Amino acid sequence: MDILANLSLGFSVALSPWTLMLAVIGCFLGTIIGALPGLGPSNGVAILIPLTFSLGLDATSALVLLTSVYYGAMYGGRISSILLNIPGDEPALMTTLDGYPMAKNGRPGDALVISGVASFVGALLATIGLMLLAPLLSRVAYQFGPAEYFALYLLAFCTLGGLSSKNQAKAAFAAALGLAIATIGLDNQTGMPRFTGGNLHLMDGVDFLVPLVGLFAVSEVLIYIEKQGKDSSLGIKLEKVTIPFREIGQSFFTMLRASLVGFVAGVLPGAGASLGSFLAYMSEKSIAGKKGGFGTGVARGIAAPEAGNNAAAGGALVPMLTLGVPGSGTTAVLLALLMTLNITPGPTLFTDRPEVVWGLIASLLIANFVLLVMNVPMVKLFVYILAVPPSLLLPGVMMISFVGIFSLTGSYFDLLLMTGFGVMGYLFRKIGIPTVPIILGILLGKHMEDALRRAMILSDGDVSYLWSSPIAIGLWVAAIVGFVAPMFLRPILKRPDRVID
Repeated sequence: MDILANLSLGFSVALSPWTLMLAVIGCFLGTIIGALPGLGPSNGVAILIPLTFSLGLDATSALVLLTSVYYGAMYGGRISSILLNIPGDEPALMTTLDGYPMAKNGRPGDALVISGVASFVGALLATIGLMLLAPLLSRVAYQFGPAEYFALYLLAFCTLGGLSSKNQAKAAFAAALGLAIATIGLDNQTGMPRFTGGNLHLMDGVDFLVPLVGLFAVSEVLIYIEKQGKDSSLGIKLEKVTIPFREIGQSFFTMLRASLVGFVAGVLPGAGASLGSFLAYMSEKSIAGKKGGFGTGVARGIAAPEAGNNAAAGGALVPMLTLGVPGSGTTAVLLALLMTLNITPGPTLFTDRPEVVWGLIASLLIANFVLLVMNVPMVKLFVYILAVPPSLLLPGVMMISFVGIFSLTGSYFDLLLMTGFGVMGYLFRKIGIPTVPIILGILLGKHMEDALRRAMILSDGDVSYLWSSPIAIGLWVAAIVGFVAPMFLRPILKRPDRVID
């Protein structure tokens, strides 16, 4: 009954004309962002965060808009995967294995419709899972003390970004750099300045929106400039779109199984949609066997990764809302938004700000149906957007970034700092250092430091207190496994040719 009452509260928020309009706009923009190769949900959400502040959106409206962009980008990533054989983002990599072959076989419309329906099933089931699981997990989180929270933050650093980087040493360096940046400013307990170099602008620390936009948006523009402005072009033309009811029906149970696998992968901090997509595809491939024809353009080979990665996207919201730990790179960006709005994710969020949480869940349920309508009948419109020259698109991205940050902080110093982070992000991407752990370090660094200090005060300096409870031990073990496992999983994830052998 509590869930029904909370859902009623959520829909009273979500069905207001303003919130509904923001959800539709977010779905539309997100699908465009996802369809354009290279941008992806993390970049799309990061670019639009300053815009939400420029528009003066409240917490619920901003969160609804950006999570709709998040879901829309997960839908849109399949378009370039199927038509261009270029994943819109990393989770859409597995979709190319059967999506592009089906398109080359003269059925691009069928491939897009099957993937759209699978995305809908995965995202819808994940949102229902979020609705059921998040309140339960938030109750468990009340048992967390400073030692458990320190181990939880450690788990996030050990796992997030592990699969997206080429080696764990670079991911660890990026996380350490983020933690170092988080220490800049006045010490919370002593009030002494740390690592400011005497610069008054740094006394309050580095506003995490500045490195966020710099590392994601500005570096993306610099990467484009390096590529000499080569415009995208469609690889396969889409002429007619029909709905292959028979193949959708045959793939229905595949979508259900893949959604479950993807949701579980999303809930695990750091696993994210990439692992959800991979596990869903591989599990269905093993069930189908050699006669399944995976890798040749079969419907199940499209439905599995699309349901898996969209379910993982919803699952990643669970640890973010209940524990304050992002489950993916995009939820790390959303976490930055919440903290900027003075909203602390965690177990108390469901009691202190129920209208935010349940308004978000209700909006996501509505957004899924909006995205289904957009991504089946209107798929041709999004395909045309792939032909928009990046030379027109990316200057707009840069303009939004600079105007948004300046309207938020009113500081020219922050614009220079954002540009510096953009150059740093460009250089790091060239040498394979992931940027998501940097953002995570800046976001969680002070919280992790406070948890460590409280733990040491309670234990009178006894370090063993950090692993003194069963929950803390479990989190430490998970952190170690999460740090080591990508060393073995990464070669498989990065070599899709092995999957189709």
